[in-house]
Amino acid sequence: QVQLVESGGGLVQPGGSLRLSCAASGSFVSIIAMGWYRQAPGKQRELVASITADNNINYRESVKGRFTISRDNANNTMFLEMNSLKPEDTAVYHCNAVAIIFSATMTTRDYWGQGTQVTVSS
Repeated sequence: QVQLVESGGGLVQPGGSLRLSCAASGSFVSIIAMGWYRQAPGKQRELVASITADNNINYRESVKGRFTISRDNANNTMFLEMNSLKPEDTAVYHCNAVAIIFSATMTTRDYWGQGTQVTVSS
């Protein structure tokens, strides 16, 4: 129903910047919310930032002031601008979307992208 494709990951030095993108496509009525999650080796997956259709935004404390989440609703695309990157930001970043879809009836479902690697190292 919904396909999510992330891009923009890579290797950067501490203090550098990256811009992640997540493009949503497929058949859906609307996307209620989108978010970025990350998972580092040996750690649990954690929410980085989320944004709703009515533009309510949440960040985890460790990225506040450094990361900015945004959406281009016309193109069903979400972005994460990451500045002042730290080695502890190293992880696979996954795009998540909650969408209303229609089959026999209307329902809401979660969707995940394949992930993009972000590595912050000297």
